[in-house]
Amino acid sequence: MRSRYCAYVLGLEDYLLATWHESTRPASLGLAMQSPKPTWLGLSIKRYETPTADTAIVEFVARLRMGGGSAERMHETSRFVREGGRWFYVDGTLD
Repeated sequence: MRSRYCAYVLGLEDYLLATWHESTRPASLGLAMQSPKPTWLGLSIKRYETPTADTAIVEFVARLRMGGGSAERMHETSRFVREGGRWFYVDGTLD
């Protein structure tokens, strides 16, 4: 989760797509074309669970600002799966 947050901060779309499970991975994210670009302000992991050795649930709050606007919070509960020793983001539910 933290590596994916860092990739969003740095605009590393290739990394984000490579760590997204193929069953739910979009063709692109369009980060380079995003306007205004977000300024990421921080990440807080609220909880995590490992229901099995190869699945995980992570609840987090990411703080960001779009352009010169007010700070916003993105609160999500994400699902991850481990395949071949690597963790992949599957999907998430925004709260």
